Amino acid sequence: MSDPMEEFKGVFFEECAELLINLEEGLMQLRDGDSDPETLNSVFRAVHSIKGGAGAFGFDHLVSFAHIQETLLDDIRAGALTMEVDDFTVLLQACDILGELVGAAQRGEDLTADYGSDIAAAMKKIIGDADAPQSSDDDEKPDVMPDEQITRHFKITFKPHLHLFQRANEPLLLIRELDSFGQLSVSLNSSDMPQIEGMNPEHAYFSWVFHLITDQNEEDISEVFEFVEGDCDLAITDLGPYLSPDDFVADEAAGLFAPEKLPEKTIAASPGKAMVSQSIRVELDKVDRLVNMVGELVITQAMLREQGGQLLSEQHPNLAQGIESLSRHIRDLQNDVMAIRAQPVKSVFCRMPRLVRELTTSLGKKARLVMSGEETEVDKTVTERIGDPLMHMIRNSLDHGLEAPEDRLKAGKDAEGTIRLSAFHRGGRIIIEIEDDGAGINREIVLKKALEKGLVAPDATLSDEEIDNLIFMPGFSTAENVSNVSGRGVGMDVVRKNIQGLGGRITIVSRTGQGSKFTMSLPLTLAVMDGMVVEIGHEKYVLPLINIIQTLRPAPADVSPLPDGRRVIMFRGNYISLVPLYEIFDIKDARHDPCESLVVVVEGEGGQLMGFIVDDLVNQQQVVIKSLESNYELVAGVSGATILGNGRVSLIVDIAAIQEMALEPQSIFTESPPHTHISQEIH
Repeated sequence: MSDPMEEFKGVFFEECAELLINLEEGLMQLRDGDSDPETLNSVFRAVHSIKGGAGAFGFDHLVSFAHIQETLLDDIRAGALTMEVDDFTVLLQACDILGELVGAAQRGEDLTADYGSDIAAAMKKIIGDADAPQSSDDDEKPDVMPDEQITRHFKITFKPHLHLFQRANEPLLLIRELDSFGQLSVSLNSSDMPQIEGMNPEHAYFSWVFHLITDQNEEDISEVFEFVEGDCDLAITDLGPYLSPDDFVADEAAGLFAPEKLPEKTIAASPGKAMVSQSIRVELDKVDRLVNMVGELVITQAMLREQGGQLLSEQHPNLAQGIESLSRHIRDLQNDVMAIRAQPVKSVFCRMPRLVRELTTSLGKKARLVMSGEETEVDKTVTERIGDPLMHMIRNSLDHGLEAPEDRLKAGKDAEGTIRLSAFHRGGRIIIEIEDDGAGINREIVLKKALEKGLVAPDATLSDEEIDNLIFMPGFSTAENVSNVSGRGVGMDVVRKNIQGLGGRITIVSRTGQGSKFTMSLPLTLAVMDGMVVEIGHEKYVLPLINIIQTLRPAPADVSPLPDGRRVIMFRGNYISLVPLYEIFDIKDARHDPCESLVVVVEGEGGQLMGFIVDDLVNQQQVVIKSLESNYELVAGVSGATILGNGRVSLIVDIAAIQEMALEPQSIFTESPPHTHISQEIH
């Protein structure tokens, strides 16, 4: 049986991940001059919530550090100090430390006792400066304490709902936090306690009445109970300023003092208006299992549809109609289930503004980041894997794209450069663009570096587009010196490989003196894809529909042989290579003559076009992607597998891998062919 405390910790760490994102985003907004009080309140609540949860689990190091950060933010909220840019830098560094402490707690690691002490000292210094006496020209004015700092008397009625313990809430922790606010008196009500035979150990039966004498305000007291909103009946009553015991009369309910004349001010709602959560937390493994089950439903539906298509609709009209209706419902179910895993790319985008500011400082450049489409949703797996490619590309735009301020002024531009990061949906995919208004790609330098490193042949004639794509080659770099930003030849090639691994592609458009734009095209999900089923001999393969440009049957005059044995055809005014898939996959009974077969023109990496020779097109359908590596073994030129409507396994062609293999045909056609006859072995 699983430990309930470990489950509660898991929920806490999931909440911390969201709170840390909100914290950093809010701090960046405040640093940029956002004066909205709600932004500051949300930042304060994030730290306060992390501190409260950490205290419940005994993460003392995390609690003590968060307390300092919380105190500093509370002083800002109260108007006790005005933050400078350098002060917000300290808060952002504190956010990093807080994230490390949360991560260490999650991993069960013990960091050194002085970890983060320098940042904690910097925050204490800011707080100390705020507490220092300030000179004023208004010395003759009487000191007036703000209303919220006057010692006040609050009456708090707290009655948990029966299920409060089941939501991982502990009243004792709330009482301890209230006690830290000032003088607390407690009255316990056990009238709802049933007889022992009727007791449920997981139910909460007690309720309390608290009287609190404190300098804190109503909002601070309300935040103590923020974790139990909706799980209790709560009323907080401001009984007015606490003057002296002589001004109060006995309160029969608690045996304490209450004001004789001051009116009550109740600030919490009746039980009928409790907040109702509009969302639930579900473990990702459960969602993944649901996605897999829906995938199996899609496969079964495809089988039924194929078999049903062989029946005459005139003989079985109700059956045909039922299969069509089932197809529509399964497609809707699939879309809804995929939407559960969808997350806005905001969780990735929000890290980039800080990256830009830190890099502009280290590089001595001026730049601003303009973001749009942060709410565009994509599968959670995709969002988790696009963070590093985005950071590499933003770093590349700052280091190599944008000019130094003086160079920009000479070119008639603003000293401050602009980087635009945008996301949007197009054709069932997510498009992410990174565009800068810098100098563009210096093709002369790029080609020179490529020649020096032996990445291209000395006699090669390359187009502008081909030169631009050299930056994606392994080991390529135009940086003169190695730094912590660039120069090691590791970066853009990793970007391309990561994007290819997601089933996406990246393209470049660059204009000298005007800037560059990188466009990433990624699938919305890694579980399903739209594909074209093609036939090669007696085998069927799936080509990603997103890569297909056109299908044609060339005339003999359009096919030209090359000295190395390869063939090309003329397509839209340019020659493109013909790729014989029957040789790559060792299919003996396939047609070899492209004029008797079909040529499927596909777009590979860098916009390069190729012509795949296939026997015929079968149909276009949505396929469920199954991993070959986990279910069988890695196969060259294949990215995965799927199950067709007839129950047979079909391989999904990896366009990028075939493109690389086609560049070295001798190594492909002379070595032992890859093992690809899976459909004959797995049923």
